[in-house]
Amino acid sequence: MTEAGDEEGQAVLAEAVAAYQKALGERLLAAYALGSLAHGGFSPLVSDVDLAVIVDDPPLPSDPDTIGAVAEEVKGGGTALHQRLSVFWGTPATLRGDREGGRFPPLDRLDLLEHGRLLAGQESRAGLSPPGATELMVGGAEFALEFLAGITAHPPASSGGGLGSIRPGDDAIEEVRRPEMLVSRGVRRMTKLVLFPVRFLFTARTGHLGTNHTAATAYIAAEPAPGASLVAAALGWRSAPPDEESALALLRTEMVPLYLHYLDDHTERLTALGCDDLAEGFREWRRRILR
Repeated sequence: MTEAGDEEGQAVLAEAVAAYQKALGERLLAAYALGSLAHGGFSPLVSDVDLAVIVDDPPLPSDPDTIGAVAEEVKGGGTALHQRLSVFWGTPATLRGDREGGRFPPLDRLDLLEHGRLLAGQESRAGLSPPGATELMVGGAEFALEFLAGITAHPPASSGGGLGSIRPGDDAIEEVRRPEMLVSRGVRRMTKLVLFPVRFLFTARTGHLGTNHTAATAYIAAEPAPGASLVAAALGWRSAPPDEESALALLRTEMVPLYLHYLDDHTERLTALGCDDLAEGFREWRRRILR
């Protein structure tokens, strides 16, 4: 699917695919667009540029360095969208779980299967099974704890379809507690921190990837929906940045209730799954927000 406004992102994807074709040659089986450049809703203002690279078996020890070096080369292309390139990769065997290796966490594998758009090579998804509900839940929880709370219960397992731009060490808890800090870091950061928990809630409830629009729409329609006005506003901010005062007013009243709802929901789900270390991580996250 391509939409008006996608052209800049598509151009970055084309550059990256050409670079991988040159670096990998015949070992490049396929390249897919992921994220909003695959399923729609791309915003040049805030969206990432997500690419999946499928490499022929067997995986080589040099593959991580090669794929990483190409990604860094493309990121140096001179625009903000070049810098937002996020590359996921694997071989047919690693995607099936027959071998270790690659970088394809559960949420991103689901994105590949549900929305991946073939850009080059041959269709390579035959025989791949979607990750199960537990794998999605655990992967999303590990990502959220590491990248949104700075709490490591396990090594981070996911960047989550379009979630890859958040880095460990970013003080997201303080941004939730202090909206002035969040607003000072720009609309892209604001939309991600508001919409990430909504997307995780959608995936936990449905077993499907939560695009920004789909997840936000479902959340707003739910009863009760703490922070619903903030979620609706953040969806609009992806294309039209708000004025600072209106953003601050919403964030001050609705950001903490939104996060507490998400944390309580996932604590209960993780406890039911027997993931006690992850559940305790979510409890600690809640304590830090309320301290």
